[in-house]
Amino acid sequence: MPDLRLPDLARLFLKSSGLLAAALLVACGQGSSAQPGAGGGGMPPPEVGVVTVAPGDVGLLTELPGRLEASRVAQVRARAAGIVQRRLFNEGSDVRAGQPLFSIDAAPYQAAFASAQATLARAQANLGQATALAERYKPLVEANAISKQDYANAVAAQKQAEAEVAAGRATVQTAQINLGYASVTAPISGRIGRALVTEGALVGQGEATPLAVVQQINPMYVNFTQSAGEVMSLRRALAQGKLKRAAGLDGAMVRILLEDGTEYPQPGRLLFSDLTVDASSGQITLRAEVPNANGALLPGLYVRVRLEQAKAGNAVLLPQQAVTRSGQGDTVMVVDKDGKVAPRNVKVGSEQGGQWVILDGLKAGEQVMVDGFQKLRPNAPVKPVPWSPGGAPAAAPASAPAAKS
Repeated sequence: MPDLRLPDLARLFLKSSGLLAAALLVACGQGSSAQPGAGGGGMPPPEVGVVTVAPGDVGLLTELPGRLEASRVAQVRARAAGIVQRRLFNEGSDVRAGQPLFSIDAAPYQAAFASAQATLARAQANLGQATALAERYKPLVEANAISKQDYANAVAAQKQAEAEVAAGRATVQTAQINLGYASVTAPISGRIGRALVTEGALVGQGEATPLAVVQQINPMYVNFTQSAGEVMSLRRALAQGKLKRAAGLDGAMVRILLEDGTEYPQPGRLLFSDLTVDASSGQITLRAEVPNANGALLPGLYVRVRLEQAKAGNAVLLPQQAVTRSGQGDTVMVVDKDGKVAPRNVKVGSEQGGQWVILDGLKAGEQVMVDGFQKLRPNAPVKPVPWSPGGAPAAAPASAPAAKS
């Protein structure tokens, strides 16, 4: 090992320290130069989905509970006493008016009809004889060949015979009607339910025995009720000009919601609203007519009815997620032209198709935030982009700033 003096050791130490310091400076320089490039001058403002306020006339929909009812209901009853011989229809099928449904033993009625015809024939024969006698006596009484009393008796006998003929005809008609009752027919066209009697049953003894029920289910009626207080408030708002009357309210269109929440595809038509209030419930009854050509609606089915009774002027429809509802009031987040977000108190009306009807608090052209609430930062601006009902804001404006950076 060579002999190193103290000055040589000092020079070697200083040289090594200089190399180490230079390496540290290079490393620090690389780290400081990489930091500005990575940041790109700061984060861009977050994008939020907004809708632009466009006030207009919005129909106020009222949803009410109701029950379906057949438009016509007829009970098929036995008007002739006897034994049921045949059932002539399929239960649950559609029948037409006048179609035979049941056959009752007609033998007694056929015999009564034949007897009535024979009585009528006898009365007609007596009438012919009495008429001939009266006509023969007429010239004789004029010639004083017979007494006037004999002629009067002959005329009276003729009149009596005519009355017997009229009574005989009525008896024949009655017997024919009773014979017709032995064949029970459908009183209306519609769908018939189950048979209430079977073959061999004795019916019509003392009263008209129910045999079946026919219901006309196209169209259907839906009966629903509305609180008298709501009706009075609506009329008051209409009178004060706060709301506009729906066009053609007497024939207003209604929509039917089934028990599973689906909407019946064909709209109905409001027929009338009752003029009196039910004293026990405080409700007013309304009725609508709904087409039911395919038979999907059944009598007695529970439904909900959506009815447009009035229109709110200068109102706005907003998605429900845009509105925050609390005990202190209803608010929305409004984005100004500088991207600043601020809460705004609004007046919320009814719900309509998953949206809230905003009656007051917003102006035309303002942008209301619908999506991106989790991106908000205190005093930090945002970038509004049009919101689509599909859930995400438009992609094109959102990707443009990222391409530049």
